[in-house]
Amino acid sequence: MAIDWLGFGYAAAIVMGGFMGYKRKGSVMSMVAGLLFGSLSAYGAFRVSNDSSDIKVSLIASASLAAVMGVRFKKSGKLIPAGIMTGLSLLMVLRLLLLAVL
Repeated sequence: MAIDWLGFGYAAAIVMGGFMGYKRKGSVMSMVAGLLFGSLSAYGAFRVSNDSSDIKVSLIASASLAAVMGVRFKKSGKLIPAGIMTGLSLLMVLRLLLLAVL
């Protein structure tokens, strides 16, 4: 049983991003979304740690976040936070798909 350190790190980055959005802009929605998507991603990383082919939860969470943040990035053109989270989420989707194939 290998621990999915990248998955847990990704989940921590999401939670920290939500916290930073709340701290800097007072956005409660950022905090709620960060906690929701971070929790889903952490649960998905836990499942991948137990069975490397069990990628459904992680894949849904990271693909959803990539879509939402991708739309925000396209609208605003701001690299931080929307562009970075879009890129991280797309990398996570690619990683999970490769994990499922290999």
